[in-house]
Parts: sequence; structure tokens; C-alpha cells
Amino acid sequence: MTPHSLRSNRSIQASICLTVVLMIGLGATAAAANPARVLVLATGGTIAGQASARAGNAYDSGKVSAADLISAVPDMDKLARISAEQISAIGSQDMNDKVWFDLVARIRAAIEKKEANGVVITHGTDTMEETAFFLSRVLETDMPIVLVGSMRPSTAIGADGPANLYEAVKVASAPESRGRGVLVVLNDTIHGARWAQKTNTTSVETFRSRDAGPVGYVDTGSIRFVQPAAAVRAPKLKLPDAAPLPRVDIVYSHANMDGAPIEDAVKRGAKGIVLAGVGDGNTSKGALEALAAAARQGVVVVRSTRVGSGFVNRNVEVNDDTLGFAVSLDLNPQKARVLLQLLIANGITEPKAVQQAYVATW
Repeated sequence: MTPHSLRSNRSIQASICLTVVLMIGLGATAAAANPARVLVLATGGTIAGQASARAGNAYDSGKVSAADLISAVPDMDKLARISAEQISAIGSQDMNDKVWFDLVARIRAAIEKKEANGVVITHGTDTMEETAFFLSRVLETDMPIVLVGSMRPSTAIGADGPANLYEAVKVASAPESRGRGVLVVLNDTIHGARWAQKTNTTSVETFRSRDAGPVGYVDTGSIRFVQPAAAVRAPKLKLPDAAPLPRVDIVYSHANMDGAPIEDAVKRGAKGIVLAGVGDGNTSKGALEALAAAARQGVVVVRSTRVGSGFVNRNVEVNDDTLGFAVSLDLNPQKARVLLQLLIANGITEPKAVQQAYVATW
């Protein structure tokens, strides 16, 4: 290579480097001039809780407004342009179909009007996994939907809500979060809606994804996804025009169990029954006979497990093919119930079709 050509190459490389630096600078300027827009929808929960005089650690859920939650978090306005709305102000033990339908309607409106690049839902942790899973099965969008809560109320020493909310907004505003479905963010960890599960009554490390692991991690400086976005998505399910969803009861299996809880569920009008079974979704002979009788009457029966992790398998100790049952695979009883409600609402009640719906990834 001649000295002239070497100098030319160096000039070209220098020009390329300068161009890249300029592009990065322009990109940063553009990002600062056009920050992501995040819509925060508040539903209540411990993250919006205030201390109560009942006991040293007592509090009342849902007392702090969405605007006050946001204003209490330093520098969050540097992440995104944030707007906030109050959907409800309840503890998540009182979460219900109406609030779910209201959330869906508001998120769909935001999608249609292109109001936001991401949505954050503040929520109590007790039923957060159910709301997240419900939204994942009915919302058709690549926009990040992130649920966040806390294990300590806003007035507690060492409240975890502000950091969790900051990180949820960070995830919701990040381009790399698109196409990953509904996410749950707590304690620096990002979980997928299908696998997230509350596992401890009081620990800030309560959410785990036992059968799959977290999809990523987040802190104030970075987001790291450790699992790829799913390549195949389950078909989304339609919602009825208005709440409520069809009644589905969870029946908890235990030693010395008879068929009375199943028979009572049928008498109360349950259209479906999810068994929180022992071990691999099993239960007593008397309870199995009652479940089989319910299935013959047209009640949809799905076997899940009370164990907390692992998959429920077909036709191991229970002859599901003969009895007309479906199994929940990796879904715990509460998520299996949500999916069964949606399936029944969509007219999907034949056991093989129900089973196929539980096979879908997310």
C-alpha cells in the first residue's frame, strides 16, 4: 500500500468516525428533544399505601394519587414525558373484572390515538400476576405494558415503591422493550406475565419466575434482557362487551377431601372449575368423581397444582382423555382461572380446544 493510499484510508476512517460521532450526538439531541411518552395508570395497592395506627407495620392501600406517586420520584421526568390517570384506588385483593375492562379500554384508546410509547400500571402485588396475565391475553400491541408495585407502603422506612416505579418507567420507555408482551417490574427484575408469581408474603424479592426465570434486569443505569422476545404469540382472546367474565371457581385439594366443594361450585353456577391439585394436579377419588360429573354437565374442568412450580402433565395418574379434563401445564391456579374465563367467554369449551389454548407460549 502506498503512503498516499494509506493517508487516504486514514482520512476516510476519520471521516467515518466523525460521522458516527455526529450521528450519535444528533440521536441524543433528538431523543432529548423528543422523549418517550409514558402513560401511568394507577389502580391503588401498597405502592400507594399510607401508614395506619392499627399496628407498627399496618397501612391502608390506595391512598396516594398517581400524580403524587410520580412527583415523589426524583429525576423520573428525565426518562420520559409522563402523564398519569387514576383508574381505581383499591388494594389488589379487591381487583375485579370492571377494573380490568377499564384498563383494557384505556390502553386500547392510547394505542389507537398514539398517545404513548409505553404504559405503566401501578398495582398491588397480591393479584398483580393475574392482571398482567389477563392483559397479555387480550391486548394486541408491541407497545410495552409494564405492571409495577411495592412490598412497602409509600410512608414506610425504606419504601421500595419509588425505585420500582422509576425502573418501570425506564423499561416502558425503552425501545428494546417493544414486542415483549406484558411485563412485571419489581426489585430490579423484569418478569414475563406468563411466569411472574408472588412467592413471599413480605419480602421485596417476592416475585419470581420459577419455571422460566426472569426475562431481564433493570437498574437506574441500564436495562439488560437475558431472554429473547417470543417468536410466536398466542392468538389474543376477545373480551365481552362488558364485565363480568364467566364464573370460574378454584377448588383447593387437600387430604381427606370429598366432592362437596366441586358440587357446591356447580350449584353456584360455575361455568368452569380449576383444580388446585396436590402434586401433579391430582386429588382424591371422591373429588375426581365430582369433577367428572361436573364435566359431563358441561362445566369445563382444568387441573392445575397447589405446589407453586413445575408442569401439570396429562394422563399420568388421572385419565384426562377419558374424563374430559384439560391441564394447565405451567400456569398456576389463579392464571389458569383467568385463561379459562376468557376461553369460555369466547365460546371455547371443548376439552381439546381448551387444552390447546394452555399450550400457547404467551
